[in-house]
Amino acid sequence: MSDRGAFDTNVVTVTRFVLEEGRKAKGTGELTTLLNSLCTAIKAISSAVRKAGIANLYGIAGSTNVTGDQVKKLDVLSNDLVINMIKSSFTSCVLVSEEDEKAIIVEPEKRGKYVVCFDPLDGSSNIDCLASIGTIFAVYKKENDSEPTEKDALLPGRNIVAAGYALYGSATMLVLSTGQGVNCFMLDPAIGEFILVDRDVKIKKKGKIYSLNEGYAQHFYPDITEYLQKKKFPEDGSSPYGGRYVGSMVADVHRTLVYGGIFLYPANVKSPKGKLRLLYECNPMAFIMEQAGGMATTGAMNVLDIQPETIHQRVPVVLGSPDDVKEYISIYKKYTK
Repeated sequence: MSDRGAFDTNVVTVTRFVLEEGRKAKGTGELTTLLNSLCTAIKAISSAVRKAGIANLYGIAGSTNVTGDQVKKLDVLSNDLVINMIKSSFTSCVLVSEEDEKAIIVEPEKRGKYVVCFDPLDGSSNIDCLASIGTIFAVYKKENDSEPTEKDALLPGRNIVAAGYALYGSATMLVLSTGQGVNCFMLDPAIGEFILVDRDVKIKKKGKIYSLNEGYAQHFYPDITEYLQKKKFPEDGSSPYGGRYVGSMVADVHRTLVYGGIFLYPANVKSPKGKLRLLYECNPMAFIMEQAGGMATTGAMNVLDIQPETIHQRVPVVLGSPDDVKEYISIYKKYTK
């Protein structure tokens, strides 16, 4: 252990990184406190997702086995964790969760200035097959001093002050932007901290992968059908795109960010408004994509420019490398003249 490389004594954790960003922006530190509390929730969810403590469930302590019903489902547990951690940080006034029908108005004695929209465990249908799942969040500043209501969460993505996601994959990674680019932090379980591993991440201008659920092909609108045809049978003699689809938005978007390409969850005949939710799925991901030099569109407009009408509003979304998204938009426009 004599060489310094064996143990970094000046490691950049997510807390340190956000503190430095806040100092540059002459902030109050409230956002740092909020993001810190989110990280605590994410660490706890990561531990639960990786089945920590499962032995107790199956009676290793000699106790009788507990039935599955008594154990909180992972998505409910994750939701409780995020809500409790954020509330206890005294930084927020309104919380919107994928798991709760109505917005949660924080008790007066625990209120702060931020509005947080989140999906506590995205891709939870993948839990049982051990595919990657994640947590997505977006943070806004409340726009006035009035009593907080659900309406305070109906802000366009352009107003986001911080957004990101945690991916519980082969490792746990936090991808975060506070509006100054995108940075990736890996959870080091040895010290329980998120460590900065990729600074100022940029997406490729054009990729070689497309990602969508082709099981809905018979319901696709013609713009999607034509776009896919061009990816599989390129007219210019170039190689066709590879197809990759996990069905976990966090996993599919993260791969798109890292390798380039395009992710699509378009509207179709069965879901004319699209399926993914604007406030806590599309907006945070669109924010990350734009901060990394990518694009996110509905076809008709930038995702971040949409004025939300309801907290669980669904929108179509196409995001990824700028050249790939522009190519899709040009085909979309052809069919919507």
